Amino acid sequence: MRDILFLAHRVPFPPDRGDKIRAHHVLKHLAKRARVHLVAMADVEADLHHDAAIAEHCASHAVIWRSMGRPRAAATALLRGQPISITAFAHPEYAQAVQRALAEHPIDAILVYSGQMAQYVPADFAGRFVMDFCDVDSAKFGDYAEGASLPMAMMMRREDRLLARFEAQVAARADASLFVSEAEAALFRAHTGAARVQVMENGIDTGFFDPAAPFAEAGQAGPLIVFTGQMDYRPNVDAVIWFAREVMPQLRQRQPTARFAIVGRAPVPEVQRLASDSVIVTGEVADVRGWLAAATVVVAPLKIARGIQNKVLEAMAMARPVVASAAAAEGIDHEATITIADTPADYVAAIDALIADPRDIGPAARRQVERRYAWSARLAPLDALLGLEARVAA
Repeated sequence: MRDILFLAHRVPFPPDRGDKIRAHHVLKHLAKRARVHLVAMADVEADLHHDAAIAEHCASHAVIWRSMGRPRAAATALLRGQPISITAFAHPEYAQAVQRALAEHPIDAILVYSGQMAQYVPADFAGRFVMDFCDVDSAKFGDYAEGASLPMAMMMRREDRLLARFEAQVAARADASLFVSEAEAALFRAHTGAARVQVMENGIDTGFFDPAAPFAEAGQAGPLIVFTGQMDYRPNVDAVIWFAREVMPQLRQRQPTARFAIVGRAPVPEVQRLASDSVIVTGEVADVRGWLAAATVVVAPLKIARGIQNKVLEAMAMARPVVASAAAAEGIDHEATITIADTPADYVAAIDALIADPRDIGPAARRQVERRYAWSARLAPLDALLGLEARVAA
């Protein structure tokens, strides 16, 4: 059995946010086929206490506290001429943990999850190196620069430029560079000229995200419009502020009792201030499924969205109608089960129509997810890339 070193920027437990979800299922997939040695970072206290869960899947693991804050990372990166994203995840203890794993175990391959962790792959490593970029992170910073104030726009464009250079260098070394959608892969090829680029889409646990599964109900009456996501993440913050201010007032003219629920941990103050008789801000919830099940419509009005959105797949799996921006729906094979909207008028018209007559859109969305997005099928390319022989654990 092969030994795989898995380098991750966050602990892949619990699978309760987008980046952790993919890493969690990748780890479970690999653990059935190889001895996995995990080195991950933690940036919240709770992530220092998942040893038992990690040990179920890993032959060894190390979790390093990410101590460098954003201001220090920015100052250090400017002095060194580096991307802030790389400096923010530079840590001597993480480097030592990687060297220790390589010295103590016969590592055949390294799988790196998220571009900033590629800095830890030794230049002289002779085994296979697979880079799971997920999205084109550098392009995200280019998007952030649009409409930003001049100092921030300059910083974002700098990050875009330097991070893109780093990504190209990593792709030149890697045996394969993975992205969650063909759109992201094509963008990366165009930006870098990289040749060994492949698509490995996100999946969804349809057994967990199932309207027939047991879970606590949210206890909310409709019409209820739901958005789910990490609420200190800038694209999510911008999306819900825009929707609450631009869409909800118009929607309430047609649907006076409609409410908008913003469901997700760590809402920043500007999101908390949206709370009103028509807007619910939940903060962290124990189980998002209750809110999805209560939703009349789930929305994803993201202006900036890279790759496949887990929030959209989860809503589809829960058989809910979804109204989303073109950016949020990009890369998802939804067979017309997602309504695409752009302007406030588009959202109002689509949501109003679905409240009046949801038709079979929700159940059709679930059937599509079941057919297309099982994790086992989505992660199958890893076996050949890492030289693994499939072995399902007894």
